[in-house]
Amino acid sequence: MADEFFVPVTVRGYETDVQGHLNQAVYLQYAEHARWELFGAAGIRQQDLQAAGIGPVVLETTIRYKRELRAGDKVEVTCSFEWGEGKTFRLTQVIRKVDGTVAAEVTAVGGFLDLTARRLITEPSQRIGSMATDPTKFGL
Repeated sequence: MADEFFVPVTVRGYETDVQGHLNQAVYLQYAEHARWELFGAAGIRQQDLQAAGIGPVVLETTIRYKRELRAGDKVEVTCSFEWGEGKTFRLTQVIRKVDGTVAAEVTAVGGFLDLTARRLITEPSQRIGSMATDPTKFGL
């Protein structure tokens, strides 16, 4: 099993709302940032996916807010893939303060779109695993 993957983020003042806590849309940006950082750590760049004719798509997202985040808070954003059968996979992400307090849990269902056929590819874990220099980042 791979070590937990996470990226550090500091909440910036301009990301907060009138209540002084992190705007709800920014949680999704943090999750997206962590996903792309995981791809990079596995050796896959956006242009590699484009050259292969595929692109990641999010089909469903759920955010569970646990604790508020305020400007200056330092967090870790995790990212792990859960591969099953079929064309989709599940992403599990946790946004937690560095003291371990969970601020939010993000779960998503995704797939990889064939950019020509405009359909999800089959066996996405095999395709991504073969492209990665470090497939363990994807739990493969």
